[in-house]
Amino acid sequence: MAKKAAELTALAVKTLNKPGLHFVGGVAGLALQVLPTGGRSWILRATVGERRRDMGLGGYPDVPLAAARDAARSARELIRSGIDPIGQAQKARSTLRANAAKAMTFREAAEAYMSGQAAAWKNAKHRGQWTSTLQTYVYPIIGEIGVAEVEAAHIHRILDPIWPTKTETANRVRNRIELIIDWAIARTYRSTSNPARWKGHLDKIFPKRRKVAPTVHHKALPIDDMFAFMGRLKDAEGTGARALELAILTAARSGEVRGMTWSEVDLVHRQWIIPKERMKASREHRVPLSAPAVALLKSLPKMGGSDLVFPGMRGKISDATMRAVLQRMGVNATTHGFRSTFRDWAAERTNHSSEVGEMALAHTIPNKSEAAYRRGDLMEKRRRLAEDWAKFCYSRPSVSGQVVELRRP
Repeated sequence: MAKKAAELTALAVKTLNKPGLHFVGGVAGLALQVLPTGGRSWILRATVGERRRDMGLGGYPDVPLAAARDAARSARELIRSGIDPIGQAQKARSTLRANAAKAMTFREAAEAYMSGQAAAWKNAKHRGQWTSTLQTYVYPIIGEIGVAEVEAAHIHRILDPIWPTKTETANRVRNRIELIIDWAIARTYRSTSNPARWKGHLDKIFPKRRKVAPTVHHKALPIDDMFAFMGRLKDAEGTGARALELAILTAARSGEVRGMTWSEVDLVHRQWIIPKERMKASREHRVPLSAPAVALLKSLPKMGGSDLVFPGMRGKISDATMRAVLQRMGVNATTHGFRSTFRDWAAERTNHSSEVGEMALAHTIPNKSEAAYRRGDLMEKRRRLAEDWAKFCYSRPSVSGQVVELRRP
């Protein structure tokens, strides 16, 4: 047991300023440590097990003499009970630090998740959509709540008002919350189950999306109306009309055409190579250019200072520019709907295989085993398909003859 020093008064302790340990008495081993810098703190020197340990009890004068003696007595009681007060204090501090690290709000978790996904997302627009929906529907309710504290009741408060009227948006919001909380669980910021999961949980509460808001397909032009429409479109003026015409001839998506650059076009080999960064499936896509498509591209002027094939006032033209062409023509169809027209034509009016048609539309192969073994892109078969499609679009449909019954008089 440590030797007790003479018991100093609070006034005597106040005068201690020589660097070193000054035992103050009252409790064995209690000393005031004076540093060369002038800083002073309480130390309890005691034997824990078979080791001599120095335990800090706080700084002086923030911890006065009486409080230091009380803390020293408590520590010695623990030692007599077989408990290491220093180890206990270290464990408490470690737990406190761990809890502080886990005290992440849902907003902070969302920002961390989105930052981590930035490399996988194709463009800033995708992050903008995430941020917009979270700010509108989620943050007002759970933004400042700890991600570990989010419960099913919070998810219901978010989804209940919008599920019946904005089902598609509500489903995206739910999915984004689920992904963020899954991230928090994987990062150990949360230990309980995900209250935003759909299968086996929210699917028992909310009606399925397709029952609330049936899928609305893009309006497509009937196959037999294509010749008349393409004739009118060819006579229409403007960049939007030319972009729409090329989109139809190539069966490409609006965004792929609007972002098309001259460096992607090879008129010699009659192909357009879209880099993977601009493709929905994140895979490079070669598009065969039919003779009319090549002629259309050759007729377009090249704007100085821009590599875009269809430049607008601020970079590439907008999707609204292409929609406006259809509106002016009074056509009840969408730009994307012409891909459906192309698919229907290929299936119903040609002998081209569905495999070639799907490849022309740059659709991914659902069967992973089949996708793993497929290496080619059926370019030559798709080139014949593209030429047949262009011929159909610009050729007047044949009129079937009328059968007249002839009777002998």
